Amino acid sequence: MFTQSDSRNTDPTTPAAATADVNLNPPPPSSSDEDFFSSVSVASSSSSEDTQSHTQTAPQTPISWPADSVVTRAWVISLMEAFDWGSRNLPPSEFPSIFPVHVFDKLVLSASKILHKEPNCVRIDGIGTDSSVVVVGDLHGQLHDVIFLLRDAGFTADNRVFVFNGDYVDRGAWGLETFLLLLAWKVSMPHKVYLLRGNHESKYCTSVYGFEKEVLTKYGDKGKHVYRKCLGCFEGLPLASIIAGRVYTAHGGLFRCVATTPSKRSKGKKTRKVILNSESSSLVLGSLEELSRARRTVLDPPWEGLNLIPGDVLWSDPSMSPGLSPNTERGIGLLWGPDCTEEFLKKYNLKLIIRSHEGPDAREKRSGLGGMDEGYTIDHVVESGKLITLFSAPDYPQFQATEERFKNKGAYIVLNPPNFDAPVFHSFEAITPRPKANPFYDFEDVIDSDEELDLASMVS
Repeated sequence: MFTQSDSRNTDPTTPAAATADVNLNPPPPSSSDEDFFSSVSVASSSSSEDTQSHTQTAPQTPISWPADSVVTRAWVISLMEAFDWGSRNLPPSEFPSIFPVHVFDKLVLSASKILHKEPNCVRIDGIGTDSSVVVVGDLHGQLHDVIFLLRDAGFTADNRVFVFNGDYVDRGAWGLETFLLLLAWKVSMPHKVYLLRGNHESKYCTSVYGFEKEVLTKYGDKGKHVYRKCLGCFEGLPLASIIAGRVYTAHGGLFRCVATTPSKRSKGKKTRKVILNSESSSLVLGSLEELSRARRTVLDPPWEGLNLIPGDVLWSDPSMSPGLSPNTERGIGLLWGPDCTEEFLKKYNLKLIIRSHEGPDAREKRSGLGGMDEGYTIDHVVESGKLITLFSAPDYPQFQATEERFKNKGAYIVLNPPNFDAPVFHSFEAITPRPKANPFYDFEDVIDSDEELDLASMVS
């Protein structure tokens, strides 16, 4: 059973979710305070007034680390309100006045300790019969849409479990705030919030699509330190989850088997020979056991060599053609067909695969697959279940060089008891108008969605 609902923000103290008008003349990338206050936002705007930016009371800042080092829900909410206010009222270079470096260090250390202990594929079991699971797709630094989504989906409620499919940063202007907010929530509720890795949680992507420059701009001479800490935290993010034994989630999706065979060895030594072949005819689906053994602690998942599973999980895409084949358009990962979806679901007695990774810009070029107008698509319908692509960043990308914006909705999925395998779709429009912001990357030259990768720079 599939259900859809449109989410609307009716609280008069928060921005209305509405379809955005288009600014056709974006300024060039800039990060100076003067340019921040003088330039016109290239984010979507609307004729409806955003009263929050004019009436919101300034929060108490800077944010302090809890004296007892216990991150409470109240602390997380205060952090969210401070980030929201700062994004509307301060230039990026004043971010440390809200969130000092020593508080950043404490939060990232606390989160990293939790994340690095989690397995590659997190099993989320023991969900109460009065609880529901919320699955979230790409967010890409669109902080105000994230805040709306969290509130709309039941942020901080005891009977909610949240699973995020990655891509918290890049492209949008508030990737740092988005990532830190979710880390705080993870530390506060480690068994209610699960943060998976996306392909943009990597050194390569963040150097191209803006997050690195965003961090350096916001933290100045401490920026390199903060960026390195973020990269280390990215390495700890799990790759996938299985919800209630029924639903597999990952950013990109499925992955290949990396076959191992005994090889000739010296007496007393145990060695294995890894057989790699990227030819379509030799590719077969990998197992959850193989996924559990993959080495995820890499800055950039390899596109060649022995450790291919993380790259597959983060970069692969579905196809309407049967079988597995190399993802030549992206240069990394795989394409998999409906037969592979059926094989994976049947093998592990699953009903759903929920993946993300493809926004409206990517789907515009994918023949045979649906567009991302509503924030989700049902890509494969097979005997054992379904494959869903979920994208939670509305009116994406924030900075767009083409004359016509996609004006897509974002969406999240709610899985309800008893089986947690009948998705309820909640689509929502972008918060408008977005606060003033300048891009942290040259969006006019980086139009395509993660294509034409410089693979040599991704070798870890």
